[in-house]
Amino acid sequence: MLSVVNPVFKPLGDQAVLAYLPDEAAAVGFAAAARAAGFAWLVDVVPAYATVGVFFDPEQVGLAAVRQALARVRPTNALVIGRTRLIPCCYELQLDLDRVAEHTGLSADTIIETHAASEYSVYAIGFCPGFPYLGYLPPELVGVPRLPSPRLRVEPGSVGLTGRQTGLYPLARPGGWNLIGRTPLTLVDVAAGYFPLRVGDRVRFQRIDRREYERLMGERLLT
Repeated sequence: MLSVVNPVFKPLGDQAVLAYLPDEAAAVGFAAAARAAGFAWLVDVVPAYATVGVFFDPEQVGLAAVRQALARVRPTNALVIGRTRLIPCCYELQLDLDRVAEHTGLSADTIIETHAASEYSVYAIGFCPGFPYLGYLPPELVGVPRLPSPRLRVEPGSVGLTGRQTGLYPLARPGGWNLIGRTPLTLVDVAAGYFPLRVGDRVRFQRIDRREYERLMGERLLT
């Protein structure tokens, strides 16, 4: 029998409430339940790991009423399963496999095989538009620290890892994660409102070679 999850609510400015949940799965479930409730005042629901930001229209409702309404949502800890997304990755376009190998004691091929064999959940979107925080790395790859100094520019599509997480840079940005490959896909188009990855989705990386990378360059992940 599923247990009932009781979030803890705290103000997030004057137009949002931050809900604290026991774990990531509960946060995804609460976010889905809050959206499904269909509140007229609801502006957005933003899950991130074990918290959910609920943004509301202050001209329609006050903070106290929002907290009371959300307390009645009564989400369960049922697993909310998103879409499974297969993302091609050319591990030949790496910059930091040697560094990852040094920290893990694994060969480059083993790192690639282990990374590509795992399935990851999108636990948060942030840092820059469309950047997915994916977790969690298999134990063999956990614990590699960020670079001592971040790069001033990381190329779009770069796939990186650090700590317990992996992720990819959809846009050119500074960054300090260990880069182990690159996807040829376009994963963000801000002007067109194209953001195909969402919290709750599951991601697998498919190893491709340089030739396939060039063939797929610029294609979009199907929504």
